[in-house]
Amino acid sequence: MVKIAYLCVFIAGLLPLLAVSVAKWKFPNYDNNNPRAWESKLTGHRARANAAQMNSFEAFPFFAASVILAMLAGVESQTLDTLSVIFVLARVAYILCYIKDWATARSLCWTVGYGCVVAIFVLGLNT
Repeated sequence: MVKIAYLCVFIAGLLPLLAVSVAKWKFPNYDNNNPRAWESKLTGHRARANAAQMNSFEAFPFFAASVILAMLAGVESQTLDTLSVIFVLARVAYILCYIKDWATARSLCWTVGYGCVVAIFVLGLNT
């Protein structure tokens, strides 16, 4: 049986690519020889998309570790799957809100995603 939580870890690992593709899409003068210098010159929605990429990389290890530990602890699959899906949906919404410059909504999405990870850890500790 395929675990939805495993699939969510895979998707969460790909989310930074979604965000950075917005930053790079049809942007002139992309410098693959020195991408960090190029990124530092981004402005507007492209800069926010790049920031969303970096935050997505930061959020991923905490989420992946929580899922692995919860599975090792024997957390009920349906609960883990539900929290994992909510995490991924919150992170997709987070990226959208970041790009659109909806700061309050972005913070809410971040909080929901972070809350899911904390809940997964707590379930693992209590199992």
